[in-house]
Amino acid sequence: MLKIQEIREIIKLIDQSDIEEFSFEHEGSKINLKKRTGFVPVAQQQPIVQQPVTVQPPVQAVVETPAAAPEKVEAKIEGTTNNENYLQVVSPMVGTFYQSPTPDSPAYVQIGSQVKADTVVCIVEAMKLFNEIEAEVDGEIVEVLVKNGELVEYGQPLYLVKPR
Repeated sequence: MLKIQEIREIIKLIDQSDIEEFSFEHEGSKINLKKRTGFVPVAQQQPIVQQPVTVQPPVQAVVETPAAAPEKVEAKIEGTTNNENYLQVVSPMVGTFYQSPTPDSPAYVQIGSQVKADTVVCIVEAMKLFNEIEAEVDGEIVEVLVKNGELVEYGQPLYLVKPR
């Protein structure tokens, strides 16, 4: 039977790859992963200047074991209401958020920074590995939602981005 940490690692690896669908079966346990593509627009709640955030496509996982019914795990992005639509950059994993590559370096991005889909916006450290997180959308950072050194969860919004 797969441990929850092993399942999380598989989800993280699939999320960071170009693979859209993945199935694995071992000793009576079966896991199916399907990645949704595209960005989910999020409207701003208040007419206040926001800080950066981008959206990663959510991953859906179905875990089946012989003794239990299938479970579904899915990351969802909450919408807000206003005329302006923003996209979120979300954490693809649980870890520690860092705005710069080293403590003495400037932040990768800040409010007002123009980003492209492949622009590195931060690092999330997980299990002693430093994972560069890309914006995955072209636009302008309007809000930073996480403080440097703060623990982040899988799917947690990190930045708001005003798309071009």
